[in-house]
Amino acid sequence: MTGLTEWAYLLAESLLSEPLPRRWKHSLGVAERARTIAAVVGEDAELLEAAAVLHDIGYAPDLAKTGFHPLDGARYLRDIARADERVVNLVAHHSCAWMEAEARGLREELEGEFPREPAGLNDALCYCDMNTTPDGTPTNPVDRINEITGRYGPDSLIGTFIRRAEPEILASTSRVLEQVAAAKRQPM
Repeated sequence: MTGLTEWAYLLAESLLSEPLPRRWKHSLGVAERARTIAAVVGEDAELLEAAAVLHDIGYAPDLAKTGFHPLDGARYLRDIARADERVVNLVAHHSCAWMEAEARGLREELEGEFPREPAGLNDALCYCDMNTTPDGTPTNPVDRINEITGRYGPDSLIGTFIRRAEPEILASTSRVLEQVAAAKRQPM
């Protein structure tokens, strides 16, 4: 583990492991998915893994200010933890966050404060998140979206958002899987 990822794991653990142990397990699983696709993100593999383990810190009780975890987590990383700007931006925009921000009336704040990283990295983080259950085990995006809808209710803000985001989540996953398949076809 390098400095950035070691720091990210320690910070995420300190914020999530005791108050939200299931969220901590999910974050560890998302980071594990990031390691499985390291080859397709190349030199950004460490960045992706750090963002993966940190992506849900905004749920931590001490950080939840707006109730919108990507924004709360990114603000904490930027303002308090002084994290790498790219990690902050990935956390802010993970898993189609702009759509949920729009539903909450926070899209201008999110996009005004945090620029998006290149689409490939956003796809990769979405892939990792949407292929991991709340308990940290592998899944697929269809089952994950159904699980989220069931947990929050289909008519809730989250249920409505995740169904609206479903086509983009599936497209992100497809793009990452195409990159993984292409990487496997490359001669060693």
